[in-house]
Parts: sequence; C-alpha cells; structure tokens
Amino acid sequence: MSTPNLSVSVLTLAILHAFAAPAFAANDGAEAADPQAQSMAEVVVTASKAPAAKRASVGGFSDAPLLQTPASVTVISQKDMQDLQIRNLSDAVKLDTSINDAYNAVGYAEQFSIRGFKLDNNSSYRKDGVAIPGDTQIPLENKERIEVLKGLAGLQAGVAAPGGVVDFIVKRPTAAPLRTVTVETRERGTLYGAVDLGGRLEDTRFGYRVNVAAERLRSYIKGADGNRKFISGAFDWQISPQALLQIDADYQDKAQATAPGFQLLNNKTLPTGISADAMLNLQPWTRPVETITGNIGLRFQYAFNDDWHATLSANQHSFKRDDYTAFPYGCSAQDLYPGFCGNGDYDVYDYRSLGETKKPLSAQAMIQGKFATGSLRHEFTAGVSTFRRKDRAGLYVYEWAGVSNIYHPQIVDMSTGVQGPVRLVRKDTENSVFVQDIVSLAQNWKLHGGLRHIDVDGYQYVLKADKEIRAKHDFLLPNVSLVYTPLDNVSVYAAYSQGMEHGGTADRKAMNANEELTPSRAKQIELGAKMDVTPDFMVAASLFQIRKGLEFQNAAGYFVREGQAQQRGLELSAQGKASSNLSLGASVTALNSQQSGTGNADLDGKRVPNVPAFKAAVHADYAVQQVAGLSVNGSWEFAGKKAFEYNNTTFVPSYNVFNLGAAWATRIAGTRAVLRASVNNVADKFYWRDVTPESDGYLYPGASRTFKVSAQFDF
Repeated sequence: MSTPNLSVSVLTLAILHAFAAPAFAANDGAEAADPQAQSMAEVVVTASKAPAAKRASVGGFSDAPLLQTPASVTVISQKDMQDLQIRNLSDAVKLDTSINDAYNAVGYAEQFSIRGFKLDNNSSYRKDGVAIPGDTQIPLENKERIEVLKGLAGLQAGVAAPGGVVDFIVKRPTAAPLRTVTVETRERGTLYGAVDLGGRLEDTRFGYRVNVAAERLRSYIKGADGNRKFISGAFDWQISPQALLQIDADYQDKAQATAPGFQLLNNKTLPTGISADAMLNLQPWTRPVETITGNIGLRFQYAFNDDWHATLSANQHSFKRDDYTAFPYGCSAQDLYPGFCGNGDYDVYDYRSLGETKKPLSAQAMIQGKFATGSLRHEFTAGVSTFRRKDRAGLYVYEWAGVSNIYHPQIVDMSTGVQGPVRLVRKDTENSVFVQDIVSLAQNWKLHGGLRHIDVDGYQYVLKADKEIRAKHDFLLPNVSLVYTPLDNVSVYAAYSQGMEHGGTADRKAMNANEELTPSRAKQIELGAKMDVTPDFMVAASLFQIRKGLEFQNAAGYFVREGQAQQRGLELSAQGKASSNLSLGASVTALNSQQSGTGNADLDGKRVPNVPAFKAAVHADYAVQQVAGLSVNGSWEFAGKKAFEYNNTTFVPSYNVFNLGAAWATRIAGTRAVLRASVNNVADKFYWRDVTPESDGYLYPGASRTFKVSAQFDF
C-alpha cells in the first residue's frame, strides 16, 4: 500500500512552516528579556542536553533522582533516540538487556518481556503515567523520553505484568522557539520525514509543541511493506503562578503487512537454509494490518504553597484494527500440530479479524506534600485512579486455505469464511486508592512505604464458546523499601513489593480459546546499589527475585495457571559520559528462570522459555577531536541460548550482533545540521531473536545487515 498524497502534503506544509519565522512565536530576544518567559521554562518539560538522564517519574509518583529511587529504572532520552536513529520501541529497548522480544512480529504490535515476564498490552504501557494499550507501534515522534521500571509496579501502576511498565513521556512546549526537521532513508527503500515545532505565543502563558511524521515502510523482510502517518500537538496554559493546564492529542494511521514466524521442522528441529528476509504471509489476497490509534490527554497541576500541590491527569485512547494474515501453522500431511513438515511444507490459514476496537479511559488524581512530625520528615502522596475499558470484536475467520513451503512459496486460494458481527467482548472497570509516605528517618536513611487497593469489575464475552463471564476481584498491594545513602553520590536499597496482573488469554487453538484467566498476584524482593561516579556517569546493580503463577497450555489443550514461574536475576548497568570525548552505555543481565509446582516432570525444574540466561549490550560514542563535529559509535549485543518450549526440548543458539555508526554536526547554508549514518548487524549474522511459545510456538529471525542515513536540521 503506498503512502497517500495527503500525508506527504501535510509533512511538506509542516516543513515549509519550520523554515518560516511564525508571527505568533516570540523571538529569541523577547524571550530572554521577558521574566515571565523565563519563569515558564521552570514548568515546561523540555529535552535534556545531559549525557545521561538523571531523573524519572516511573519509579514513584513524581519526578525524582534515579540515585534516590529504590528500583531499577532505565531512561532512554530524546538525545539517545536521535543519536541512534531510533524510530520504534523495538530499537530503543536494545539498550537494556532485561528487555526481550516476546511474540514481536514485524508489522504487528510490538510486544516485550522484562525480567522474563511478558508485558500486558492492556496495562503495562503508560503515557505520562496513565495506562494506554500497546496493541500497535507506539509513536516516538512526540515523546521526550521513555522510562522503564523493571520489576513489580503494583504501587505505581496498579494492574500490570510483574516484569514492569514502560512509560512514554510526552514532549511539552519549549521556552525558546524550536524548529527541527529530520529525514531518513534505509537501503531497502524506507523513507522517513518528521517535523518538530515548539515555542510560546506572544502571550507567553501559552505554549505549543507540534510533531508531524510520515514513513514509507520497507522492512528487512521482503513484502512486509506499508506506511505510517502521524500528527500530534501539546499545548499548555499557565493560568496563574500556581496553576498549569496541559493538553495533548495525537493520531496515527499505520498499515503494514505482518510477517509471521517459523515452526520447527517435524516439530523437532530448527529450520535451516532460510533467509532472515523470508516472508510467509505472501499471498495475493493478504492485506496490510491497518491500525488507527489516537490519544487525548489532560493534566492540571495546582500548587497550594511551596510544600503542597495537586495533580489531575486523564487520557482517552482510541484503537481500531483490521487484521489480515495468511497464517502458517502445522503440517496436515504429517498430522503435525504444531510443526512444519520435514520438507518445509506448512498449512496456510486465512485469518481475518476486522473492526476490532478499544476505547480505554484512564484518570488519576493525587495530592502530594511535605511535612514533619517531630524529627521525622515526610514526603506524602495520596490519590485515586480509575481505568475503564471497552473492547469490541467479531468472531474472526480462521480457516484452512492450502499448503505452501518455506523454501518454495506456493499460491493458495482465499477461504470463503465470513466473520461474525462485531460486538462488545470486554468491559472492565478498575478503581484504585493509593498512598505513599517517604520518611527521612535520619540524615542518610529513608523509608518508603506505600499501599494500593484495587477493585476490578470485569465482563468478558468469549467469542468461540459464545458465553459470558462476569467477575469481581480486589487486591491490596503493599510496597516497602529502605534506602541508605552513605555518601552523597552513593545509595543502597532493599525493597519488597507485590503486584497484580490480569490473567493471560487462551490462544485461539486452545480448548478454552479466547478465555481469560482470573487476575493473579506476584511478589518481588530486590536489593540494589547506585553510584554517580561523576555528575555525568552512573553505575547501578540490582539483585531480584520475582514469583508468579505459571500460565501455559497443558497436555489436554487447555490454557491454565498451574505451579509457579520464578525469576532470580542480577542486573548491572553503566550510563553516561565516561570522559570528555567518550559516552558509554553498558547493560548486563544474568537470569535464573525456573518453573515448578506443575506436577508435570516435563515442566518442573525447566527454564522459562524465550529468555536467555545471560545477555549483554555495550554502546560507545566517541567525539573525534581532530575533526570538529565528528563522532563515531558502535555497539555490541550478545544473548545466550534460549529455550523454545516450556519443556525445554529445543534451544536456539546464542548470538553476537555488532553495529557501527557515525555522526557529523555541521552547518549547511547557515543552518545547524547533524548528518548520521549507520550499519546494523555489520557481519550480517543470522540469528533467532524471538522464540515465543505462544500460539504453539513461533521463531522469528533477527534483522539482516541494514544501512541507514539521516539528516537533522535545526532552524
């Protein structure tokens, strides 16, 4: 599908606007002279120029120094995303070895696990702290940074998978005029253009930030093509010195053919002799998966005095998807389900699910303040939140269409199946009350204590079984940690927390297809240490243990929760400016994952699938002193072997991937410009990046060698 002319026209107009000095924007001199404009910069979130992000809000309820946060937190800044030419979350999370792909098919929703536990698409992703679905590629053009909380987030987020949460922080109006244009191309024909505009009006109480992007997608997988259009706006109004109102909205239309994974040959051996660019969804009747999403967000902050303030935030999300796939599964000739035939044949199923919609509404209100009781100083937070979800879908088509081959693709006819009418299939209301108190016990000691109570009222219509399920649940989730700061630049902590997650949903081939299990509780213990080696360079280490119920499809074909999944791990990281010319990022994760208590000898004692026992990544960027503005960079990614099935019969081998790049900051016709070039997977290594056990198991190759170049202009 080609990019409509409308998206190109919108992007062209935005670029032309960037070249013009808008009449409504204050000039640099007026900005510097206006004391009100100077004060506005204090309340507007702008891009940080620091080499490493030093603060985050995902670990608690307010922006706090990472050094003082008793949790493992990763921050991927806007500068990181620009320097590494990151356009999606899949590229961004390669910087953190605790994050792995988890049924992350090209062209579909980006899906991940953290600390070995898959994230929940309905509750593990956040926008400025409130829940949004992760059922498509979440756009990054209007994001200032990405914050990742690794581990349980029961206090901070309520319902969320035990692996953690990913919070996307929205770009806000800038104090000074901002005009940035970025263009990029990749060797297979991907074309990308984006505009970022920001500033304040003549009345500096009002600010704006507008982002527009268009992309022609040409994946490393041949035929997984598509296009994407995006536009967003963020506006603020300093109503008074005490009151700030922020409003933001975004819209994205993405259409891309999805690339299914492979299955084992004879259900025993890994496919060989295949290319990373092989496409199994290449039939004349297949169409791109089209997803349209949007958000409208609101945040109001009011300061009663220097010590107390209140915040009200809300977000309305909309999601619509038409899903088309020629789905590879099984080998009827050998009666294998799952598994491809020994000669590479596989059955093709016509899968269509049209008119899927989700319209979740998230809202939160909280009050925060500081006070003292005797010698104890308190940082107090109390609040309420609500999440209301309505999903609609129809009984999808999933019918056998023919047989193809991974080495010699065959054309098959589309099935005659007809989808059922779209109807309400899910309706949830989640209400929470939470409280946290950070108590300074002594000069070097802080005790963090928090509690969240959640009520969940859920309704589900199971499409395949034609039945309704109604249930109510409530959970009380404690969180306590102790932080010791022996030196101003060193902190150590111990933390205990509990979390709640929605039950997993049975695959369409399970006996209880599409049925969701009941919510469950998880528990975590964590020990950590952090150090600011210099003001610009931080190192951190954490030891953790997480336990939750194990969910899998049993021998009888039912999706169940039986036994326990346990992850014990060590995380090490270093991030920042190691010297005046060298920026360094390093991440190491060692994970001991184990299943137990199922009563099945084939499962107990085995590793949780799709998670390596050891993973490491290093990225370095060096400024070449001999050439003004020139920097070179490189990165190394290593992942150990991973189990494919719950019974650990098959392991995929470990792999190393190397990437190289360079950037040159200069001026072109008087305009500041940064020219970037990179090559990913320099050695063109074939490897299995994602080996999910979901849907009876699929294997996804990593991207082959890819070249890309980009230019960023700041007017």
